[in-house]
Amino acid sequence: MLDYQPTRFMAEDSRYDEAKADKAVNFIQNLKHTKGKWFKKPFLLLPWQEQIIRDIYGVVKPDGTRQFSTVYIEIPKKMGKSELAAAVALKQLCADGEQRAEVYGCAADRQQASIVFDVAKDMVELSPALSKHIEIRKANKLMTYLPTNSKYQVLSAEVGGKHGFNISSVVFDELHTQPNRDLYDVMTKGSGDARTQPLFFLITTAGNDTHSICYETHQKALDIIEGRKHDPTFYPVIFGAPEDADWTDPEVWKLANPSLGVTVDISKVEAACESAKQNPGEENAFRQLRLNQWVKQSVRWMPMNKWDACSFKFDEKELEGRPCYGGLDLSSSTDITAFVLVFPPRSEDEEYIVIPHFWIPEENMRARVRRDHVPYDVWERQGFLETTEGNVIHYAYIEQYIEELGKRFNIREIAFDRWGAVQMVQNLEGMGFSVVPFGQGFKDMSPPTKELMKLVLERRLAHGGHPVLRWMMDNIFVRTDSAGNIKPDKEKSTEKIDGAVAMIMALDRAIRNGNNNGASVYDERGLFVI
Repeated sequence: MLDYQPTRFMAEDSRYDEAKADKAVNFIQNLKHTKGKWFKKPFLLLPWQEQIIRDIYGVVKPDGTRQFSTVYIEIPKKMGKSELAAAVALKQLCADGEQRAEVYGCAADRQQASIVFDVAKDMVELSPALSKHIEIRKANKLMTYLPTNSKYQVLSAEVGGKHGFNISSVVFDELHTQPNRDLYDVMTKGSGDARTQPLFFLITTAGNDTHSICYETHQKALDIIEGRKHDPTFYPVIFGAPEDADWTDPEVWKLANPSLGVTVDISKVEAACESAKQNPGEENAFRQLRLNQWVKQSVRWMPMNKWDACSFKFDEKELEGRPCYGGLDLSSSTDITAFVLVFPPRSEDEEYIVIPHFWIPEENMRARVRRDHVPYDVWERQGFLETTEGNVIHYAYIEQYIEELGKRFNIREIAFDRWGAVQMVQNLEGMGFSVVPFGQGFKDMSPPTKELMKLVLERRLAHGGHPVLRWMMDNIFVRTDSAGNIKPDKEKSTEKIDGAVAMIMALDRAIRNGNNNGASVYDERGLFVI
């Protein structure tokens, strides 16, 4: 038996009810495994599984009901995830003391949602005690516990717009595959209010969409684990390797995989790692599925933990009158336009300061939010992105905006991508700005792109944590030529990178010219090689 230590997420007025925890553990351990070498063997909980079950069912409020209503478990593949989820579903169906309980198994599609249900069905069929009390309708993916007339049914994202559920429990499998938040909201927002102690059991591997409901929930779990947020109803469990960990290290594998050597042999992980070493295209799949890391593109460039370490705050008012350099990326008339200012440091103790500005057409913003799953509307409300009237970018408005910025800051040069910028460039020159074309090939882009990485690694850049710019930095795919030169690749990058490109252009001018139009840092010490 586990030497149980109460969870650190227990509320001050809660207590541990060992009898209730024992009841839940005993129910699950009387079930049988359903596959492979474990077939028909008792489902003896592994230590990490038993800790979770005891925490969920044993930690209770003063009135004796469960403290935790939402459980979020993020864990790599092949760790016994489906079996644990199926066991919890059966516990909620048969042994939670709820009359006419409604337990739902949810996933992105019916096939995925059926995985946990089918494991639960096999567990019932292997249990004489349960099989005589549970009616199973395989075609409908529905089972009914006859003594309380409770049901367990499969749902998928297709029913996301429906309401009217009187939920007692939800088991969400692979939350990261949900195409949007509709089903999640329907099943978790108020649908269990009529129940005494509803349970929302979310279990998933890491995903790759950082604008998904799963990533939102992942971030909440991480904030609670690391003490930035407090929610006594939310129970977070994340097994995964740190982003900067050596993904080839077996000790890192053990850290991320609590069932390693039991449900999956380490030789299988070794083989997958070797394959990923030989084929870089497999590295992200290994990181996501075996190490439970959130990954974005096939070849990463910016280590986002290093970028986030440069979220230094600054007061824009104190920058008024200081020399700075702009980068302008117009993209297309229906897309994001980015204008980024970079302020060179006045001494070795200061950072390069980055102030980005973004615009998007007002009329197509809602459609883009739904289509791209990118929170432009949230960023607009928070003041990190502006909209211009109509369904195309209002360039005259942006020109006036830049003119106003020029009254506040000493904008010495504006670098621009020649594509599609002829008219605006002429207008900006007419306002008195010095506007210089900037090539998008390796020759022009490589030096400042490499310099940007150097500044980030040395924490000599201050970007204030701007979320739109962060999103774009996380999207970057970098192309490399035979000479080792690099440049951002808009075609291969996972999403928009316009702000990153604009920043790189502005940074180049700031590095070359500094505060006094003196010698370039490139001339003083050469290029940074990575």
